[in-house]
Amino acid sequence: MSQVNILSLDGGGIRGVMTAEIVRRISEQSPDFVERTTLVAGTSTGGLIALALASGIKPSDIVKLYVKRGREIFDDSWWDDVKDVLGLIGADYDNKGLKRVLKDAFGETKMSGLKKKVAVAAFDALGRKGTGWCPKVFHNVEGPDSDGKQLVRDVALYTCSAPTYFPVADGYIDGGVYANNPSMVGLAQALDSRNESSALAGTKVEDIVLLSLGTGDNVNSIGAKNRNADWGLGQWAKPIIEIMMDGAVGIADYQCQRLLGDRYMRGNVTFDKYIKMDDVSKIDALVKYGAGNAVQFKCGTGGAVDLAGALAWLKKVKWAGA
Repeated sequence: MSQVNILSLDGGGIRGVMTAEIVRRISEQSPDFVERTTLVAGTSTGGLIALALASGIKPSDIVKLYVKRGREIFDDSWWDDVKDVLGLIGADYDNKGLKRVLKDAFGETKMSGLKKKVAVAAFDALGRKGTGWCPKVFHNVEGPDSDGKQLVRDVALYTCSAPTYFPVADGYIDGGVYANNPSMVGLAQALDSRNESSALAGTKVEDIVLLSLGTGDNVNSIGAKNRNADWGLGQWAKPIIEIMMDGAVGIADYQCQRLLGDRYMRGNVTFDKYIKMDDVSKIDALVKYGAGNAVQFKCGTGGAVDLAGALAWLKKVKWAGA
């Protein structure tokens, strides 16, 4: 069996521009990086980037897409705020801008028409299988449950429909509610015994190399004064979504470390100041984060290295730059 290279991209709203910049830098130094990637897994903004890479859009153009049109996606009017009672009974943003951007980027392309295999995390809030709401992974790997007939722009919309930020889309919401770090989604998809793709059929764990990229860590805490807090719904409502998403990111990282060892690397940034998922005023700052020395990569359970170290790892594992 040939080596399977998986690129995993976290969710995180507008912070995805930083992830896109990291991918751009890697591709600039190792031009064969995307070409030699077997499968791209993504959630939310990471799903958008994954689908763009699989469509053949250059990493530099993905960065430009965020810079030029990020504000269009997270655009809100005072009238919409009034109708939504300041977000209490409606999403922060409508999805009209997001739909325009996705249509312009992907047109009528179907998942089967992508140049790369993808696995994109969403969540079926309608319960189409008759068992209640449940995770849904959209993928284009040949096999009995392939989503090849789905429009790429629809899948991108579904994975980006974060609760409270955007409306539900055709019954789907952001996969970040269970897999904001989709590394294990990508790993499971590659190992699916039903895969009929020549690139993935018969894949074993030892065949897999995985690079996981985050969208930045905010240093969050409930605070020392709340170490024994007796909180109810009112107090937990605000932090619980971030706690769940950050927890999902951390456990996927832990699992991949243990399963893949030095065939796994995780790259991310710890922010100096809090950056919200929809803070479009920070786009330029996020690009600088992705372009700077703040990006740290960790191989397996080992210590941190910089971009040069990550490029050396890609060459060592025979992914890129060989």
